[in-house]
Amino acid sequence: MQQNPTNFFEWTQKYSTQEACLEEFSRRRWKDGFICPKCSHDKSYQLKYRHLHECTMCGRQVSPTAGTVFDHTRLPLPKWFAAIYLMGADKGGISAERLSKMIGVSWPTAYRMLRILRQYMGNRDRGYWLEGLVEVDDAFVGGRKPGKRGRGSEDKKPVIFAVEKRENGMGFMAARLVERVTSEQVREFAKRFSPQSEIHTDALKALRVLGESHQHELRVTPPEKVDEWLPKVHIVIS
Repeated sequence: MQQNPTNFFEWTQKYSTQEACLEEFSRRRWKDGFICPKCSHDKSYQLKYRHLHECTMCGRQVSPTAGTVFDHTRLPLPKWFAAIYLMGADKGGISAERLSKMIGVSWPTAYRMLRILRQYMGNRDRGYWLEGLVEVDDAFVGGRKPGKRGRGSEDKKPVIFAVEKRENGMGFMAARLVERVTSEQVREFAKRFSPQSEIHTDALKALRVLGESHQHELRVTPPEKVDEWLPKVHIVIS
């Protein structure tokens, strides 16, 4: 739910009631006016006591939250809106314990809210395609123990990264945690790219399968030249 920058107090003041939250849903769902999902008629009555829109043609009643994660929720929508803000504002990822204290719900409820919101965000992101010129590379990340870096590192996990390279910078990016960087894992990851995308990679053998489905240019890249060939994806990795 993209909004102009605001603070938590302003956000909760704006969405302090069930009616204010439902009005926001209605505004975003029917930007150009009500459209009935059954008969496509564009006129409705608003049943404010039940927070529904009733089509004047077929009588279909529609809730602004129908088809969303908030449909049939027993929690007040202001608590959901507060949770959305806190998830987006906390760079470290808000914990269920902290959320429960901030919005006044039990720890199990806060945990369930975060799980639902994170799952929804993940499903939404899987719907995006990376388009245009896309840089792809892999890296080993994580781990708490010092030691060997790069391929074969202990206590680290391989991740495949991709980012759109644009004239004015970068576009969308994607990442996939894998057990090993194999041809099969790369093929699965390539489903995130538009069929018209042009892919740039280094000469890692597993990445060569990108040429099966996309225009693919690879280069044998010495370490001192890698930031020249794949500059954007290395910014993402770093």
